[in-house]
Amino acid sequence: MNMIEMPMWQLFASAVTLLGIFAGLVKLLLSQMERRLDERFELVAKDSERLRQVELGLERLRGEMPLHYVRREDYVRNQTVIEAKLDALALKFENVQLKGKL
Repeated sequence: MNMIEMPMWQLFASAVTLLGIFAGLVKLLLSQMERRLDERFELVAKDSERLRQVELGLERLRGEMPLHYVRREDYVRNQTVIEAKLDALALKFENVQLKGKL
């Protein structure tokens, strides 16, 4: 078995070098992770802004919808009123025609 002899200052310098390399790698990994997180947060911010725009559009549409559309129940009620008025008018014309024939 061979033994490697190394002076203490070389051992210390090697340890410091290895620790420096390790610290540099950790710093590199952390900076890449931070950059990726920043990219993701930017995407989330863009998506949340688009979602906010969609929500505003839907709220605007809900506000304008009663101006442009009529509910079925309202249409049936209005149609019933119009038909009742037309029936009453037809009855009056019929009465006038019958009085004229007499």
